[in-house]
Amino acid sequence: MGKGKPFLEVFASAVHEDYRFPFLEIFAFLYALGTFVLANFSASIPTQIATNEAAAYTVTTSLLSGSLIVFIIVVLKNVAYGLGSDLKKGIVQTYFSYPLRRWKILTAKLLSAIGVSLLLFLGIQISALYILAPDIILPQIGTVILTYAASLSFPLFISAIMLLLTLILRRGGIALVVGIVLYFSMSIVSGLAFVFAFATESPLPLQIISIISPTYALQYHYGSLSNFFSVSWTPTLSETMLYIGASYAIVASLFVLGYVYFTRRLNL
Repeated sequence: MGKGKPFLEVFASAVHEDYRFPFLEIFAFLYALGTFVLANFSASIPTQIATNEAAAYTVTTSLLSGSLIVFIIVVLKNVAYGLGSDLKKGIVQTYFSYPLRRWKILTAKLLSAIGVSLLLFLGIQISALYILAPDIILPQIGTVILTYAASLSFPLFISAIMLLLTLILRRGGIALVVGIVLYFSMSIVSGLAFVFAFATESPLPLQIISIISPTYALQYHYGSLSNFFSVSWTPTLSETMLYIGASYAIVASLFVLGYVYFTRRLNL
């Protein structure tokens, strides 16, 4: 058996379970629906910086809003239900008999659970941007990348938390509930942060939540929230990138903990 063959077998098995018919077709349709049909370019964002950057940010977030929730649902299903089911049924224990290191098995599972969906999501999104607004997007590709990086950080944070819970509890039901609660509680937490920031005239609450969800820092960088909440906070581009970097450092740390637990502590 070749060195790469066991890895491909685990990956193919994971993809088959995560995207068995008609899940992949349904999610691809929902991605396309949210991207092409629900996009709204009419919203305008006041900004104190370059108009072209603000326009690219507006177009990108417009496309993101309709299909990002689909990506989150797919990841929640795959990480919690998919991996949890494999642990419960003993499928992961079967993988341990392969001539393959444990971290490679988990990598194959995560590539299926998150990577395939992410590629599908970004493929449709980037294609839509190129088709619908090439004159705006192509000159400002850096802004587009920054917007996607900020928007995907929190879903990946939830995914890492769910991975840890699924491995520790060896079932996905509780992890799935926690992931859903985390996702929807962010809107409540962000609302409270806006209230405290307004009451105290301090951007500190907004800066704290931006470490976990840097999309808020990016929104304030472009001024899209300042006028609505009357909070004086306009982070610079470099500061916004620091928030994005910090958020991904947290995400990476959580995934590393998941790998450590899977390779050293998981006993089946």
